Amino acid sequence: PERTVMPNMAHRIAGILALLCIALFFLSTILVELFGAHATVAQLKSLIVTPGLWILIPAVVAAGGSGTFLSKSRKGRLLEAKRKRMAFIAANGLLVLVPCAIVLNRWAAAGSFDTIFYAVQAIELIAGATNLTLMSRNVRDGLRMAGRLRVTPTPVKVS
Repeated sequence: PERTVMPNMAHRIAGILALLCIALFFLSTILVELFGAHATVAQLKSLIVTPGLWILIPAVVAAGGSGTFLSKSRKGRLLEAKRKRMAFIAANGLLVLVPCAIVLNRWAAAGSFDTIFYAVQAIELIAGATNLTLMSRNVRDGLRMAGRLRVTPTPVKVS
């Protein structure tokens, strides 16, 4: 109905922005690590922290908040799956991705590109890929809940 138009639009915009931020951070990190100099890596790490996290974190909060508002009167398997994934996405972001981004930024600015830097970088990439996957699944399930994407039935195995 009318009451959900603005929260629905806010949810879509915030969710897309958050997903695009994570994808951009992930892809740019891989490309810069493969083809860039240490100075370019340091510049990227700085940009991921500021303004990157200042865009990403409010987008994730807005997506979660608007999603919670929109789902108050709903129930079901897809919604429960989205809620569980969102809790993991938030925890992964706050406990792994944000600290990794800050530490890697500091180390890169200091020119500390050692084994520990690359180990933390690997952890960040794994956590980022995990959040990208989970966020993509939330988009898929949101589209299914809105009736914009058909649910394909699971084939039944006959033995």
